[in-house]
Amino acid sequence: MAYVIEKADLVIVGAEGVVENGGVVNKVGTYSLGIVAREMGKPFYVAAESYKFARLFPLNQSDLPDVGVVPRLNFVDTASWEATGGKVGKPAESLSTDGAVPGHVCLPDQVEVENPPCDYTPAKYITLLFTDLGVLTPSAVSDELIRLYQ
Repeated sequence: MAYVIEKADLVIVGAEGVVENGGVVNKVGTYSLGIVAREMGKPFYVAAESYKFARLFPLNQSDLPDVGVVPRLNFVDTASWEATGGKVGKPAESLSTDGAVPGHVCLPDQVEVENPPCDYTPAKYITLLFTDLGVLTPSAVSDELIRLYQ
């Protein structure tokens, strides 16, 4: 990510939601992108429609609302004996595989998986927001929310 941002002039992302303090909720990785952009001295812009403005005030990632049940994650071990047709490794007798896909591995029930769909990017990483209400600074979002919800 840093390799590409170093060559860029600016960063523009969308948003699933814009919260009251001027931060944004978006796909996982947006927060990391904001941090890297700031460290590289690149402006970080968010494009979002005003209907995505929400009266939420998260302070960190754990303040985001729960999105429901996270599905079990399974994976294919591409370096397994089964996936490589016996060219690499040895037969995995201890792994539970469903047999449908060579090398498919089902995680044991004891393994807890977190796979959040979105993260929260604090306002301090955002340069400006481009909206249908105009170009806003993160601190102006709260004023717009007051106007929208009066």
